[in-house]
Amino acid sequence: FDWEICNFPPPQFSVDLTAVKPSTGLLQEVVYLVSQGADPDEIGLMNIDEQLPVLEYPQPGLDIIKELTSPRLIKSHLPYRFLPSDLHNGNSKVIYMARNPKDLVVSYYQFHRSLRTMSYRGTFQEFCRRFMNDKLGYGSWFEHVQEFWEHHMDANVLFLKYEDMHKDLATMVEQLVRFLGVSYDKAQLESMVEHCHQLIDQCCNAEALPVGRGRVGLWKDIFTVSMNEKFDLVYKQKMGKCDLTFDFYL
Repeated sequence: FDWEICNFPPPQFSVDLTAVKPSTGLLQEVVYLVSQGADPDEIGLMNIDEQLPVLEYPQPGLDIIKELTSPRLIKSHLPYRFLPSDLHNGNSKVIYMARNPKDLVVSYYQFHRSLRTMSYRGTFQEFCRRFMNDKLGYGSWFEHVQEFWEHHMDANVLFLKYEDMHKDLATMVEQLVRFLGVSYDKAQLESMVEHCHQLIDQCCNAEALPVGRGRVGLWKDIFTVSMNEKFDLVYKQKMGKCDLTFDFYL
């Protein structure tokens, strides 16, 4: 999901995402827009993944990441406990995005089916069962999101929710501006919000993605009544002691 290990000299920004694509892609592109003062057309001409390398991937590799000019934007999917010590010590910044797990598991299922390297051909019911039983890559989503939520009040952690990009994008952009320490006047901020709106509209276009994978509430199109009841039960068991809440539809 949207989830590593070595020490890097500060300052840097580390983007750790718990929402799967297109959620991961959305956050990294919005963060790039805000931090660089870029626009959607510029992002369309580049490979955004090269601008935000994944810390735990063998390519481009840690040696190349270390050579990047600070402040660096680095993506990771690893649990909080496996992040570099600079992050735990507050010397670097973490932007973490969580998505409601029902939409997430649908999007993750579509993502698995779309990649040749995974070529998942099981049913959604089987995939959802594996998700609830913590049997997918990167381990338990429930543990991952709760672990970061425990640190959401840390000064170097910005905990965001995917649904808020659709519900109140302007507030999220303002949060990012403050957290990243970039400067915008009122007109520039309004323009940046509009650019981010354009980006999200492009990424969540129902014609471009299976079942509109980026929209909020897509789980209602595929969950059966019995699946939903089972999922709610598992969710309550695993998240019952956590005060983190999600919007499952807008």
